Amino acid sequence: MIRKEIIKSIIREFHTGKIPNSIKRDISLPDESNKIISIVGARRAGKTYLLFQKINELLEKGYSVENILYINFEDERLELKKDELDLILQSYRELYPDTDISNIYIFFDEIQNIEGWERFVRRIYDTLSKNIYITGSNSKLLGEEIATSLRGRTLMYEVPPLSFKEFLRFNNFNYKAPIDFYSPEKKAKIKKYFKDYMVYGGFPEILFLEKELKIKTLQEYFEVMLYRDLAERYSIKDTYVLKYFLKRLIENSTKLVSVNKIFNELKSEGFKIGKDTIYKFLDYTENSNVIKLLRKYYTSLHKKEFGEKKVYPVDNGFITALSFIGTQNYGKLLENVIFHELSIKFKEIYYYREKKECDFVIFKNAEPSLIQVAYSLDDDVTLKREIEGIAYACKYFKTDKAEIITFDDYKESRLETDDITINIIPAWQYLLQLY
Repeated sequence: MIRKEIIKSIIREFHTGKIPNSIKRDISLPDESNKIISIVGARRAGKTYLLFQKINELLEKGYSVENILYINFEDERLELKKDELDLILQSYRELYPDTDISNIYIFFDEIQNIEGWERFVRRIYDTLSKNIYITGSNSKLLGEEIATSLRGRTLMYEVPPLSFKEFLRFNNFNYKAPIDFYSPEKKAKIKKYFKDYMVYGGFPEILFLEKELKIKTLQEYFEVMLYRDLAERYSIKDTYVLKYFLKRLIENSTKLVSVNKIFNELKSEGFKIGKDTIYKFLDYTENSNVIKLLRKYYTSLHKKEFGEKKVYPVDNGFITALSFIGTQNYGKLLENVIFHELSIKFKEIYYYREKKECDFVIFKNAEPSLIQVAYSLDDDVTLKREIEGIAYACKYFKTDKAEIITFDDYKESRLETDDITINIIPAWQYLLQLY
């Protein structure tokens, strides 16, 4: 069978080729967990290299490369349907008839491209091997199928673009916190790296490109996500409307999502599209890890889920690549960075808004921590607004401590009237002490 011969070639190419080395991420995948390890995240965020990181760890422990089955389902040579997935196992057995398949490690990359993959993976898990790792770009697609077919059998890990700490590691920059924060030379380099990270984001490949190629590559990422992860996956025919919607979301980064406003804009341009379709686009975009939505803090669970939401692109590079770059965007870029790093560390994160607004409320062991983000506090009007917003939130949450994160300001102040301590701290310093 020709298709089986192709699969054999793909398997042997992996076994005889050089497995790429990868710079270690902070995420670590377990060995022998007796669970299917499911890895989700945005396209190009580093899921494949996390698999390579795990494979290299296994090889260092003495496992033979031939005991590792790696298949990338984005390889255009495959073109498998769900009833042909067993050809992978057949091909492996024919290549290595003396190998006990129950002892091999199986890595399926971007497996969500095959409809019905979950039953195949479940069968392998139940009858052949417990050492299975799968990746996918669509968190809902994997999540729904895992919930129905793989329930109780899986552990899920989300791979975001690089954190700032990882960004420094990828740049081969070593430092010691907090002592190097007092070294003028180290501090200057950290600030330079942070500005690059804030402007161009944390997609691993972007870091190694020349400046003129960064924007072009980020725009190509956007196009691939638009057509592959959204239009193709959800059978959306009107890609112009989808593209307009997605660019409007990115232009409005860190602000409230207004589906009604976008709907009216499209309507005024003569496009016939239902408001429900726009809401579906929003769900699809979040599910495909293109954006994340921040929910408003309410005591009611129902209101938290269905209340107003703020939008944050999965990576700062999209804000830079798809909108005008200027100092007026730096505040937006800084807030987006802080949101994503907080969302990696904390499961419970919200924004608070009543008479005043506080950017982030995070909960550590049920205790609230309040964070405001401002690029600079040099302007007295900005300083007054940020302090009033966080002080108002402090009263609501009954706490006397809060933080304002800036690009480079640092000081501690106490509000005399409200007896609230507000620490003002540079973002680079905050993020390097966060983990």
